[in-house]
Amino acid sequence: MVIVGLAIAIMTNGHSAKAVFVLGTPTNLGPPINTEAEEAHANISTDGLSLYFSSSDRSPAHGNKDIWVSQRAKTNDNWSEPENLGPIVNSSANDADPAISADGLVLFFGSDREGGSGAYDIWMTTRATIDFEWSSPVNLGPKVNSSAGESSAHPSADGLSLFFHSYRSGGQGNRDLWVATRPTTDDEWGSPTNLGPKINSPDLEINPSISSNCLWLFFSSNRSGGYNGIMELYVTMRPTIDDPWDTPVNLGPVINEAPVGAPFISSDGLTLHFTSSRDGGLGRGDLWQIPIIPIIDLNGDGVVDSIDMRKLVDHWHTNHPPCDVAPAPFGDGFVDVQDLTVLAEHLFENVYDPTLMAHWALDEADGTAAQDSVTGRIDWVIGNPLWQPTGGKADGAIELDGVDDCIISTFSINPAEGPFSVLAWIKGGGPGQVIISQQVVGDWLILDADGKLMTELKDADGLAGSLASEKIVTDGQWHRIGLVCDGSTRMLCVDNAVVAEDTQTGLLSSDRGLYIGVGADYASGTFFSGMIDGVRIYNRAVNP
Repeated sequence: MVIVGLAIAIMTNGHSAKAVFVLGTPTNLGPPINTEAEEAHANISTDGLSLYFSSSDRSPAHGNKDIWVSQRAKTNDNWSEPENLGPIVNSSANDADPAISADGLVLFFGSDREGGSGAYDIWMTTRATIDFEWSSPVNLGPKVNSSAGESSAHPSADGLSLFFHSYRSGGQGNRDLWVATRPTTDDEWGSPTNLGPKINSPDLEINPSISSNCLWLFFSSNRSGGYNGIMELYVTMRPTIDDPWDTPVNLGPVINEAPVGAPFISSDGLTLHFTSSRDGGLGRGDLWQIPIIPIIDLNGDGVVDSIDMRKLVDHWHTNHPPCDVAPAPFGDGFVDVQDLTVLAEHLFENVYDPTLMAHWALDEADGTAAQDSVTGRIDWVIGNPLWQPTGGKADGAIELDGVDDCIISTFSINPAEGPFSVLAWIKGGGPGQVIISQQVVGDWLILDADGKLMTELKDADGLAGSLASEKIVTDGQWHRIGLVCDGSTRMLCVDNAVVAEDTQTGLLSSDRGLYIGVGADYASGTFFSGMIDGVRIYNRAVNP
């Protein structure tokens, strides 16, 4: 499977948490779960062995929408042929949006059956053990339900919070996210609280799904600023359950390229399920899943090593999301021995990172081509540079003459579209020479008149000046240099440390290709003289 990574940047207490996790490639659950009918709202038991969902017009049915369940013996087994929950749970009306409690003994769902308060109400059915039959459903009552309509309830793992969406008054828009709480699982639910204007907008917010640690909330919305213009998935985070929710983040084009809804995050936090009518499905709506991948190569050099360990230790016993990789993938808000253990398990391993968009190892021994190992694309080597098969920082490198040698690449990453990082090893160089530039647009990594590292990547208005460091890198030693942009900050990095930074509201948009070893205008005097090795570009802000 080819993974297309998207690093998600979360804002925590006003500071960017940089790359916290990566979304892989969406896959359709396929038959027997999906059919030519319409399947929606997947919800999986804590042990991962029972999949509940709703389906329209699937036979045998008791109403227009019914709730179904599929089983498997082990989490790596295929799902069995789904079974209808039968007439005790399903009615002749619409029964949908199931959510199973952490202990597997309570099933919440939405229904417009008789006996409710509004068009749709939240109901629940219970059982004494997971081997017992479900009991007759009961309405959650007038505190939770209103005449306006409620649905898509999702309980927290401790059973003390119930998130749902509602049309009721007191909200921010058409449909909003609400939460009802209770002191213990033996108590009744209290009056619901609106999640407020930071989460809810004047548009639709529906289908909340709370993570098992109660720190991540996924939901669907048609608010402005998305990718498909209809319904998309968002996530909001809070450092602890006592903190307020932060500003929601769109999960990006990988998952939101088509209308999508009803997210569900698995109890282990490693899989996000959702509903979509995107291409590749079987019916009007299908169940899909996408892996959530933690980032353990903290500094983006392709290997977990002592540098990553030192970064983790530097943030020991703090809330530093880039180093908080355990429990995977979201962490627990605290850098501790759990995170150290994860890194230790992969120590000195070359790790696959889906956020790596391009990598020129520059290990070619000869020829006029340089290969990007991520895509397999071949780029042009111009001039007559010297290949150094054993003289690089890691294996080979390319040595440029400062006159007419460079690499021209069609690879493009738009600085305006989100966090990104460009990193390289260099040895040598001179005043005014450029290591990496975006054709015509600007020089990303350049040496000033004193041999100090700087960047001329502009802001969206083209008004921001260059960002210069005081770090000289032309001393004839190998240096790892980088430009890291996290969406609000430009950072220059040398040898795994930030040497200059400033704040930017947005970067200049461009889809131009890149030059390696010459300036954006291809001018004489900007050609690099020295060796370049291991050029890497990520669509995340690495932890320098």
